[in-house]
Amino acid sequence: MRGLLRTFSWQELRRHPWRSAAAVVAVMLGVALGFAVHVINASALDEFAQAVRTVGGQPDLELRPMQGGIDEMLYATLAAHPSVARASPWLDLSTQARADSGSSRVALRVLGADALLLPQQAPALMPRLFAGEDRLALFAPATVFLNAAALQALGLQAARAGTATVLLQTGLREQPVRVAGTVAAGGAPLAVMDIGAAQDLFARQGQLSRIDLQLRPGVSPQAFEQALRARPGWPSALVAARPGDAVQRVDNLSRAYRVNLTVLSLVALFTGAFLVFSVLALSVAQRAPQFALLAVLGATPRERLGLVLAESALLGIAGSAAGIALGTALAAAALRLLGGDLGGGYFTGVRPALQWSLPAAAVYTVLGVAAALAGGWWPARAAQALPPAATLKGLGMVAARQHGAMGLGLVATGALLAWAPPVFGMPLAAYVAVGLLLVGGIALLPWGVGLLLRHIPARLQERPLALLALERARRMRGSAAVAVGGVVASLSLAVALTVMVGSFRSAVDAWLDAVLPAPAYLRSPGTASGGDAPALPEDLEARVARLPGVERVQALRSSSLLLDPTRPAVALLARPLGPRPAEALPLLASPLPVPPGRTAIYVSEAAAALYGLHLGEAWPLLSEALNPKAQSQQPQNASFFIAGIWRDYVRQFGAVAIDKADLERLTGDTRTTDLALWPRAGSGLADLREAVAAEAPGLEFTTTAQIRERSLHLFDRSFAVTYWLQAVAIGIGLFGVAASFSAQVLARRKEFGLLAHLGLTRRQVLAVVAGEGAAWTLLGALAGTLLGLAVAAVLVHVVNPQSFHWTMELRVPWARLAVLAGAVVAAGTLTAWTAGRAAAGRSAVLAVKEDW
Repeated sequence: MRGLLRTFSWQELRRHPWRSAAAVVAVMLGVALGFAVHVINASALDEFAQAVRTVGGQPDLELRPMQGGIDEMLYATLAAHPSVARASPWLDLSTQARADSGSSRVALRVLGADALLLPQQAPALMPRLFAGEDRLALFAPATVFLNAAALQALGLQAARAGTATVLLQTGLREQPVRVAGTVAAGGAPLAVMDIGAAQDLFARQGQLSRIDLQLRPGVSPQAFEQALRARPGWPSALVAARPGDAVQRVDNLSRAYRVNLTVLSLVALFTGAFLVFSVLALSVAQRAPQFALLAVLGATPRERLGLVLAESALLGIAGSAAGIALGTALAAAALRLLGGDLGGGYFTGVRPALQWSLPAAAVYTVLGVAAALAGGWWPARAAQALPPAATLKGLGMVAARQHGAMGLGLVATGALLAWAPPVFGMPLAAYVAVGLLLVGGIALLPWGVGLLLRHIPARLQERPLALLALERARRMRGSAAVAVGGVVASLSLAVALTVMVGSFRSAVDAWLDAVLPAPAYLRSPGTASGGDAPALPEDLEARVARLPGVERVQALRSSSLLLDPTRPAVALLARPLGPRPAEALPLLASPLPVPPGRTAIYVSEAAAALYGLHLGEAWPLLSEALNPKAQSQQPQNASFFIAGIWRDYVRQFGAVAIDKADLERLTGDTRTTDLALWPRAGSGLADLREAVAAEAPGLEFTTTAQIRERSLHLFDRSFAVTYWLQAVAIGIGLFGVAASFSAQVLARRKEFGLLAHLGLTRRQVLAVVAGEGAAWTLLGALAGTLLGLAVAAVLVHVVNPQSFHWTMELRVPWARLAVLAGAVVAAGTLTAWTAGRAAAGRSAVLAVKEDW
């Protein structure tokens, strides 16, 4: 019997290889996309972790300031501490460099270090002198050592780099520095120089970025940190980070993006499961007499169940194996062409090597096989429950009455889960809710079709061709629902993603109007993303305000606050807010009145969610981070009051806005990092640019239009992968419709032959087939659109706030959705008509002889 069953399955594959190939391709694409996204993200994160270990070594503790720099006098105190074996000072800066005045600028990280400590602390940063260089070049002023990425980006060859001069941006000027050697550290472009020379070059005398501590054996890092904080006069605005905290920060920063991409990449696999379901369901329906004959010959119901599940597992194994190979190729191409950020911007400048993982490949192989088995489960149950005698008489495939209770239950459960709280900071329940909504909506298709058919106008039923199509739809609505199930799944997900991305883009566009009130902005070039912007000269605001084409100048300040060593820094934005902060910030609600003696702050949605903040509360951690001091350098008691919460679509890990006058009053720090410019009436931005360039050469002059264009370009780039996933899901769904309709139409050759004997012309038969295809795909498009809008509501109002802590309004691009649904209906109609032409020929007439 087992041999007979194997022969039975093998003959099915030989007779309909294209149908099986459709299911294999669907599983392959789903596995390939999911595995490729995983490999790319894992490779980028591993490369970043290696770069952190290479650049920073492995100290026991890293002392970092919450804001600004560290007084280097603290280094002398720590180096002499009896529990410290070695203390290493670091100055970490971001700037821009170019090989000569005519070349383009390159973002460059500059590390100032003590060369005498590098061999023990970070050997990969130890300078390697070019031939003929003096050993004292390690400590020479205006001398740098570049890694391979910096040499390549600047267009320098190692052989001639010893005579090269590189221009580094320092404030408003470009300072020439000599390239005296290289360092072995990988990663993004990097320059290493003596820490004293770096302090002189960038005017950071007496300041450090961090201090690495190697403790003596037996000293507990946690106990040492507690002892430091208990010392009188110890700066409270210092955090002690562990070596792995930097990797943890980036992992936290990119985790939501990575998880969402992974889930979206499984969309294709989800759609592939429906295609496997439709292929096997059709196959079981067509082979019902053969299954009945096998039952008569001794095949038990369990053996029939196992036979169909084995076929689905075979499809899953073949698709998973091909998907792992294709995913590896896609990951390798993406890492070579796009880098490791997939548009997210979290690993900018990193070109990681491919990190292939056998466990990950095994997991995605299991997912592919599981998807195929899930798709084959219901057809297998149908083959198991097939009544042999009735089926051999042609009565075994009568569709059961559809009540829709299971579908309604799944939809209701999904709606309840959609509002569940996040798990481990991720919207896992919402993802499950999306899956239940999709499965439940598709399960409701046959029931919904039955309700729809009951309300067909009587006039339409009087036409013979329409009556023929309607009666077949009533009796075979289950098989037709199987055919359009893949379209509903793929179209609903495509609609959901289209609405979500469109809503997000519209929200970002409106948000830019609120946060960019000035026509132009001025700042120092080379500011690292998320880092402290270089301060502008103190008298620059007054000088620019005196320019003839300037109507008004507004000073701005942006810096970062490292409140938690395991999280990325929070942005601190100081700007004139005045008595009406709602005009300067996109607040969610009207600001609260500030009590006397309190200082108003306005936190972003992300900061409020991550740190558990609410309107009207204080934030003691912010007071500790700012360590406010007046001009007398005596600490002041700054009691901050959260007067408002505002939308910020850029800083995922939070931002705090404060009036610039309040920050200067509390800290005595009057530094400015940006200038907002309003030109006079009749003076254009081009004239203003020329005047500013003459007054302050070397600064970056950017118009609001340029900022908007760049921001939206970055937005589109970050969602480029989403667009590709949409296209793949739609392609798989249409491929499934083509396969299902073609198979169903070809299986109806006897029916078409009988209709021809009854007097119907070939054109009339094709009209019936095309009409059925148009009706079913139209129904699938409507169901997919409605289901997609429900899923979009979950994505916009649940997944997005729980993943990124951003809220927005749901905006539906009706025109794009209409075009998408119309394309699906046209493709389904054309597929049915093309398949009907192949089935309604002379062979259909001859097929009637098989029953004579």
